[in-house]
Amino acid sequence: MRVPRWSELRELIQFEAPTLDSRTRALQRAASVGDIRKIARRFTPRAVFDYTDGSAGEELALARQRHLFRCVEFHPSALVDVSEVDPSTTFLGKRVGLPIGFGPTGFTRMMHHAGEKATASVAARNNLVFVLSTLGTTSPEDLKDAVPDGNNWFQLYISKDRSITHDLVDRVEAAGYDTLELTIDTPVGGIRRRDIRNGLTVPPQLTPATAINMAMHPNWVWNALTTEPLEFSSLKSSQGTVGELLSRVFDASLTIDDVTWLRERWKGKLVVKGVQSVATATELSNTGVDAIVLSNHGGRQLDRAPIPLELLPAVKQAVPAAEVYIDGGITDGADALAAIALGAQGVFVGRAHLFGLMAGGAAGVQKLVDIFRDQVTTQMALLGVTNLNQLTPDHVRLRATPIR
Repeated sequence: MRVPRWSELRELIQFEAPTLDSRTRALQRAASVGDIRKIARRFTPRAVFDYTDGSAGEELALARQRHLFRCVEFHPSALVDVSEVDPSTTFLGKRVGLPIGFGPTGFTRMMHHAGEKATASVAARNNLVFVLSTLGTTSPEDLKDAVPDGNNWFQLYISKDRSITHDLVDRVEAAGYDTLELTIDTPVGGIRRRDIRNGLTVPPQLTPATAINMAMHPNWVWNALTTEPLEFSSLKSSQGTVGELLSRVFDASLTIDDVTWLRERWKGKLVVKGVQSVATATELSNTGVDAIVLSNHGGRQLDRAPIPLELLPAVKQAVPAAEVYIDGGITDGADALAAIALGAQGVFVGRAHLFGLMAGGAAGVQKLVDIFRDQVTTQMALLGVTNLNQLTPDHVRLRATPIR
């Protein structure tokens, strides 16, 4: 028997350079959003992780939308030259690197002290859309200064005190934002049981259990104590649970007349997020909005809400000229491709980019982008398409039970 020489084995066995930092090691091995979620859970206090991970009520809407994506079956085309695949597309006429944008999230510096600036910087570096929330912990002016070349949108809630809304729109316009995203699915705050059980308030009100759990995450505690105090940069009244805050501050009397007013007031692009019916989509299209986002707020408002992917074909049939996006439950590049095949222009993720931020700051968000890019380009090639415009409903079937 011939014994191989080490010089021969060395070409077959490659050892990676050792990394002492456990967080960095974990990110290097991450191969999915699920892996990044596990890292985020490991390095973040439970109350903070649960705020991101959870949803409203029994969390049925969140479970159902994830289940529906798992029911997607692809029908690929063979004998197609896919040696070059282009995963880029356009969001509101601007070229973006992937059909996946970073949706608005609140309390972002609670997840990681680097906050919105880190995530927006990664988005800019990869030519992706980033949406800053009214509940953001970085002001629109500061984000614009930090990431001046980013494709940044601003997400707007309309407040009971309309002077707050008027002033905020003026500030966003003066800061140079060209796209406003109005959220319409939050007349009151959803009942989020995890937040209630954890006693999550802003700033955090430490119970003994919370203090013990946070003590197990000293890096998070140190960063929270040594960086700027956690507060909303657009709203200063921030006592109580998230649901109580939303119910107290935001306007339950919002109607289509308010959308019409905003369309007349705002000269840039106007997107409306939180659309959950064909009727609402049709009504909005008549106001001249530039795009709609089918969304149930990631299941965080009305539990048992409609599932955006399921609603998408009917909306596209009703308003075929509308630019439609979806969000909620997206954990793989394949989910984005399925949505595009059924008529979406692209998708937005919220939890996923927060998981990346919690897992490793900007490095964690970049790892998420790398995973999404690899998933999108690989599965495009396997589907037999070289650009996203080639995807059609013929590429997708929704099975009765999820693929295992």
